[in-house]
Amino acid sequence: MTTTTPMRAGHGLAYGLLGLPLAFVALPLYVLLPNHYAREFGMPLATLGAVLLAARLFDAFIDPLLGRLADYLFGRSVRSVLAVGAVSATVLALGLTSLFFPLARGADALVAWALVALLITYTAYSQLSIAHQSWGARLGGDELQRSRIVAWREGAALMGVVLASVLPALLGLPVMLSVFALALLLGWWCWARAPRPTGHAGAVAGVYRPPHRASLWRPWGRPAFRRLLVVFMLNGIASAIPATLVLFFIQDRLQAPPAQEPMFLAVYFVCAALSIPLWLRAVARWGLARTWLAGMLLAIAVFVWTAFLGRGDMLPFLVVCALSGVALGTDLALPSALLAGVIAAEGDSGQHEGAYFGWWNFATKLNLALAAGLALPLLGWWGYTPGTRSEAGLQTLGWAYAVLPCALKLLAAGALYGLVLRPARGVASA
Repeated sequence: MTTTTPMRAGHGLAYGLLGLPLAFVALPLYVLLPNHYAREFGMPLATLGAVLLAARLFDAFIDPLLGRLADYLFGRSVRSVLAVGAVSATVLALGLTSLFFPLARGADALVAWALVALLITYTAYSQLSIAHQSWGARLGGDELQRSRIVAWREGAALMGVVLASVLPALLGLPVMLSVFALALLLGWWCWARAPRPTGHAGAVAGVYRPPHRASLWRPWGRPAFRRLLVVFMLNGIASAIPATLVLFFIQDRLQAPPAQEPMFLAVYFVCAALSIPLWLRAVARWGLARTWLAGMLLAIAVFVWTAFLGRGDMLPFLVVCALSGVALGTDLALPSALLAGVIAAEGDSGQHEGAYFGWWNFATKLNLALAAGLALPLLGWWGYTPGTRSEAGLQTLGWAYAVLPCALKLLAAGALYGLVLRPARGVASA
């Protein structure tokens, strides 16, 4: 496959399909698990937030090291990448099962079990994700081609999220975990048959030259990476807070029947998947950064209305979910493509993708850690408890779920314009 020829559907599917189980597992880990432990096992929100914060901080801080490992494995051979990926996939399936069906009994034992199982599961998940993302970045191409590569991965990921959001409510957790394991096996098998990345310029086939020790910190020496990371983190925190609180909002603020919970998540992610081809057409016309900015502004204009929703407002919330899902398409398909462009522009293609995506995933996990570790305890301190019907508690939940994310998203949009679009415009006019 050449970088000037559009990726064929078969090639795109072979590479992208692993995104389905990786996203499938992300929703249980980041959305279902906090709610599951709070309601099924009665774990206090402050304790739950501390466990999630500790596990996610560990997960975030090992990502740069896992990125270096990915560069090392790619330097050895593609077969090494796939072999380690197979081990990680096995550990991931076992770890997720142990989280939802813990063998520990007693409050302290359950906390310890959850923490250890999270550490193991997160490590396997992160290794597999970073290797898969680095593989896609190493395929190269122009802006539109990079967007297509990411779109195949994220399109499959959205289908995984839809499955993960529907299966637990309809068929139960055991079926969800079984489908996940099968999808993971199929995704790895297709990945092994996907187009192979080409080596960097000057590479000698069959000869491994380890990256320079400074490669772990290399991305931080690139101003374009630092600017893009600021935008990504602000935008990521804005998305992580409602992802952590969405089930609490549906169950307590809207007081929706349990059978309707999967409907909201499914509409959100299906609309995101359907919107990706439209956003790719926008990329061809406006470019990556401007299209991402349009998606951010759409998200703010739509999501802020959730602050005014209350008991029984299921239909308005469904409309918000659909339009927010359309905006989500840009968050999924465009930031990684922008990062791949930075890597190429800095001359680091084929050598340091793992280091870049290691820090990129570090930022993602840090966002999720802060969302869970800060939002959940703060909600508890400010008077909200799961199942409450207190006016003050529900008002607190509404502000945390709706208003705070919109404010952060607005900051992200301003940073995207000031740190990415304006410098790029200056370079173009120079």
